[in-house]
Amino acid sequence: MILRDVRKNKRKTFFIVSLFFLFVTLFVYFLSVLFFDNVMIAVIFGLTVSILVSYNAYYYSDKIVLRLNKARVATKEEFLQLNYILEGLCIAANSPVPKLYVMEDTALNAFATGRNPENAVICITTGLLNKLDKNELEGVIAHELAHIRNYDILLQTIVIVMVGFVVILSDAVTRSMFYGKSSDDDNKAGAIIAIIGIIFIILSPIFAELMKLAISRNREYLADAKAVELTRNKDGLINALRKLTDDTEVLEQANKSSSSLFIVNPLVKERKKKNSLWSTHPTIDSRIERLQNIQ
Repeated sequence: MILRDVRKNKRKTFFIVSLFFLFVTLFVYFLSVLFFDNVMIAVIFGLTVSILVSYNAYYYSDKIVLRLNKARVATKEEFLQLNYILEGLCIAANSPVPKLYVMEDTALNAFATGRNPENAVICITTGLLNKLDKNELEGVIAHELAHIRNYDILLQTIVIVMVGFVVILSDAVTRSMFYGKSSDDDNKAGAIIAIIGIIFIILSPIFAELMKLAISRNREYLADAKAVELTRNKDGLINALRKLTDDTEVLEQANKSSSSLFIVNPLVKERKKKNSLWSTHPTIDSRIERLQNIQ
């Protein structure tokens, strides 16, 4: 079952990266057409940017996410029990031990990132450490370890970095649109391309966000189930989720760009909403209900 999920996620990752490569190439191409008269320059510029973005998203996305959330290494000297829990779970799962990071924040949350089990990171907030007991903490870490073993982290982290790039670039373009080609340009073909480009630039953040949302929700259900399979204790994760849903502390580093990585939505106001097309997570109530039905 796990091997099938891993293979499926690897194929999905390849497809997503390829799709984003084409997406960013077209995006930058249309952008270049709006500001350059030479189509060849637009093509070369589009391909170059796409290659650089794809490369950095694959190899450096975990570092970007950790820096974005101001995380630091959780040393054994400072977080001995946490390290022992992770090592114990990794021995039980026969998995490499991920790097362990913490975020100095009173909110209750956690996430995993990286490109594969050998280059993975689990990060939890200090609030989670202080308010969860050992069984609950074990359930949360097992959930994040399940994401790593299923290769969810590669897919989600890459998409987050690429979506962030597209949104930032699109925002910059819309702000500087008035500095594009002059109104004297009467080339009809160029005008058509420019119109298509503008439409593409306006819609691209929406498409990018939908792609990010589409890959995140169902993976939470599967990671919950895998965590219970690993710990043999569904009550630990259920109780942890209950504490997380009741938590009203705002995660200081919370932002929409990386919200899909966390075990629960770090945007507290979004956490209570019903499942919808725009939800990054299934509701915690629905997750608990599924966990309770596990025999």
